[in-house]
Amino acid sequence: MSIFDGRQQDIAEKIDSDAVRSKWQDWQWQMRHSIRSIDRFESLLGVQLDADERSQLQKTLDTFPLSITPYYLSLINAEDYKNDPVFKQSFPSPSELIISEYDMADPLAEDTDSPVPGITHRYPDRVLFHVSNVCSMYCRHCTRKRKVGDMDRIPVRDEVSEGIAYIRAHPEVRDVLLSGGDPFMLTDEYLDWILTQIRSIPHVEVIRIGTRMPVVLPYRVTDNLVNMLKKHHPVWVNTHFNHPVEITTSSKEALRKLADAGIPLGNQSVLLAGVNDCPRIMKTLVQKLVHNRVRPYYLYQCDLSEGLSHFRTPVGKGIEIIESLIGHTSGFAVPTYVIDAPGGGGKIPVMPNYLISWSTNKVVLRNYEGVITTYKEPDSYEPVFCDRNCERCDLHLKVDSAEDEYRSVGIAELLANQDEVISLVPDSNERINRRTGGDGESDS
Repeated sequence: MSIFDGRQQDIAEKIDSDAVRSKWQDWQWQMRHSIRSIDRFESLLGVQLDADERSQLQKTLDTFPLSITPYYLSLINAEDYKNDPVFKQSFPSPSELIISEYDMADPLAEDTDSPVPGITHRYPDRVLFHVSNVCSMYCRHCTRKRKVGDMDRIPVRDEVSEGIAYIRAHPEVRDVLLSGGDPFMLTDEYLDWILTQIRSIPHVEVIRIGTRMPVVLPYRVTDNLVNMLKKHHPVWVNTHFNHPVEITTSSKEALRKLADAGIPLGNQSVLLAGVNDCPRIMKTLVQKLVHNRVRPYYLYQCDLSEGLSHFRTPVGKGIEIIESLIGHTSGFAVPTYVIDAPGGGGKIPVMPNYLISWSTNKVVLRNYEGVITTYKEPDSYEPVFCDRNCERCDLHLKVDSAEDEYRSVGIAELLANQDEVISLVPDSNERINRRTGGDGESDS
């Protein structure tokens, strides 16, 4: 699709009879004319929904609002819109009101893991920083649908300052991910201020920004925005393409600007039934991404958010897709398939199994073709005993802040030689509760 093709011109002229290319490419013009009603959708796309369908859809909109940028609307194939992947991601469905037994308002427990407003601190060395509740459009599969009601709210500076103060007070935080909403919905000046404050914190090494703007409103990626981001390197940008049809001339231009500015780009797709649950679609997507200097990062299993049951696939579908990628395309084009564990357990990789069996000196493996082979382990291996005292280590691994290396959590704690813990025991273990008198603690 060209930057201003016939379909886009037709939509633009219906919105504004004086519309020209410069207006269409003005992201603020796009925002002012976002489609927020069924009537507007029908008139701009040139389709007609029947009365019963409109009635059901309106009930959905009463709970989960509609907002589509004119640009993203222009990607919908009006001749077959009900099967169109862009339509399914952007237009409401009555299925969103079906709440299954296992659906949750906050499936990832982001609010529970929030020590101060705006901060989710789940992993040891990084935090998620919600700096906006506003998006340029409402993705129907959003895991944060509970926040859609805050569509007109951007955290004020005092709230953001509280999050920055938390990061400053926690030297273990080396990586900050700005999220929302969409951070690129902030003005250049406000985002510049946030980045400046975070970059002034000595222990923050990397700042990441999660945005869907290159997908749904690529014109937001202006020269001014890119030049501002360049001041704060190292800055990484993760975006969210789900289908090859979203990679247009305009989105490619947005990605080019970011990549040319030295900003590493990653992509996080969500596996969605009826949208991209097809090995051929996903292979095309990841190859188009790397062609535009975007590294496929994650393929997410759809979360257990309320009203998303119609989007969820079996985990086996994701395994099938990864199986179709490994060995069949470049390794750096293969995303990691993850389930973001309900309850806040974090991302759990779920990948095909290539290790068939192993013994004390040999492992049995299979490749992507089904060829089974063996790898011979060394006959003699003298393991390095690691007590996590890096200052006395003979290996050439001297690093700054080595005193922090002793910290380990979970399985890493079991593997660490310096730690006397030999097992992890759930609090609800009845046997251990009997042994300890009910407090769940154990010497193991």
